[in-house]
Amino acid sequence: MDFHFRPKLLDTLPGYSRGAFLQDFSAGITVGVLALPLAMAFAIASGMSPASGIWTAIVAGLLISLLGGSRVQIGGPTGAFIPIIYGIVATHSVDDLLLATTMSGILLFALGAFRLGNMIRFIPRAVITGFTSGIAVVIFLSQINDFLGLRIDSLPGEFFGKMKALWAALPNLDLATVFVSVASLVVLVLWNRKAYRVRWMRRLPGPLAVLIIFTLLNALGLLPTTDTIGSPRFGGIPQELPRFGLGRFNLETVRQLISPAIAIALLGAIESLLSARVADAQIDDRHDPNQELMAQGIANVVAPLFGGFAATGAIARTATNIRSGGLTPIAGVIHALTLLAIVLLLAPLASNIPLSTLSAIVVVVALNMGDWHALKPRELARYSNNYRGILLGTFFVTIVFGLTLAVELGMVLASLFFIYRISDLTRIEAIGLPPEDSGVDAVGGHARVQAWKLSGSLFFGAANKLETALLEQKERPDVTILDIDRIISIDTTGLDILQTLHRSLQKYGGTLILCHAGKQPASLIRRSGFLAVLGAENLCTTFGAALERAAQVRAAGTNAPIA
Repeated sequence: MDFHFRPKLLDTLPGYSRGAFLQDFSAGITVGVLALPLAMAFAIASGMSPASGIWTAIVAGLLISLLGGSRVQIGGPTGAFIPIIYGIVATHSVDDLLLATTMSGILLFALGAFRLGNMIRFIPRAVITGFTSGIAVVIFLSQINDFLGLRIDSLPGEFFGKMKALWAALPNLDLATVFVSVASLVVLVLWNRKAYRVRWMRRLPGPLAVLIIFTLLNALGLLPTTDTIGSPRFGGIPQELPRFGLGRFNLETVRQLISPAIAIALLGAIESLLSARVADAQIDDRHDPNQELMAQGIANVVAPLFGGFAATGAIARTATNIRSGGLTPIAGVIHALTLLAIVLLLAPLASNIPLSTLSAIVVVVALNMGDWHALKPRELARYSNNYRGILLGTFFVTIVFGLTLAVELGMVLASLFFIYRISDLTRIEAIGLPPEDSGVDAVGGHARVQAWKLSGSLFFGAANKLETALLEQKERPDVTILDIDRIISIDTTGLDILQTLHRSLQKYGGTLILCHAGKQPASLIRRSGFLAVLGAENLCTTFGAALERAAQVRAAGTNAPIA
């Protein structure tokens, strides 16, 4: 396998014009200002500082655009990571989160380097829908504290502990915070709806508009007193470059973080490639999934060095980039530089941003993130029990036990149901033969030649069917013919069943004849050495040839090869 590394940016630079740059410049600034409130909101919801979210968007966003496999992908922190990141911070520490992010970056790069990008598409739609909607519920629950002003210093990451803490603190909700949260939520929802009809509102994304409005109102003293970015909990956003370096490192910590790192890598791969596929449909282009994963990997290795955390392709920001006229990865670079300029020039203004406003933004993201239509009883009734079981199982396990277990359970269920479905499609049917071909005994009436037609896949999941139909029959024919024309594949378990059948027939002088073997079954029969045991003359190309071979065996009265 040849290693291939070619960013999409290199393909877009030839012929790059001034007009294209102006479009990318305008789109990059628009996405940059939209990314500001989202980066801070996602960071706070994840138990991190708002500055860490901004630096994640700057560093990871820059690298994903420079090195990625999509022309218009915008990278940065996303809401999907909130449950995982919050759980790591609550269970371990911020330094451990940075290390887990680095480990996930290495895994992502390896997936792309070994050209496994397309394998992400093997994850069933039911699993993706289930854990995406489950994550949306978890994100919503994580915002109750800041939305209602409950002032829980350390909200547990575990579901039951979290619900217990929220219920205990509910009587102490802060009415001033609730007022600002609800007002921010109403303005954001109305802004998003009106923007479809009012042109100038489209140029100012809803999250940014709400952030500006309530920050100005708070700075002018027109809002009741609530927690802000400048409160002791965060202390504002430093107007300087972050400390460079990674936290503590030891092998025991690495061992403990393997599972969270895999979850971050898997979720990042799914979300980034899903975002790129959605973008392809809008710009009539095709992204390179392996290059995209390598870029995501590099971004997640480098971002923690600047205090950042997990990042991936962001569907909402990518869509905004496309709608704003972004043509090439240069728009993503401008987006990152815009955020950098905001940090260096306007950071002091962030001290007036109400936390409840950021919480309202995340609540809307959660509500828009879930595929609630797919969870409606009427919609679920359209699909099979297997599909419903996978979707609902993944959904509820994501909420109660976490994303890692949910994806593992979803994949296991999907695999088991797939095995059941394929085994159910495997058929073994008797082929009726005329008396002259079947060699019916004049005395006992037993057919001395039996023929069976097999279809489907002869694998471990369907082995019991072949055992029941052939190995456990009471009648002992001289010759058993298996027509495997419709067998698309045989695995080692299926091959073992054929070998067992061959040995069973040999014990009483019987013969096994196979015919119509396809490419894969024939290859396995030869490579395994079974053909030498069976005899090349007993592997026929047609059913007619198999009947002729059966007549030869019966005429000779032996299963020995006949010239």
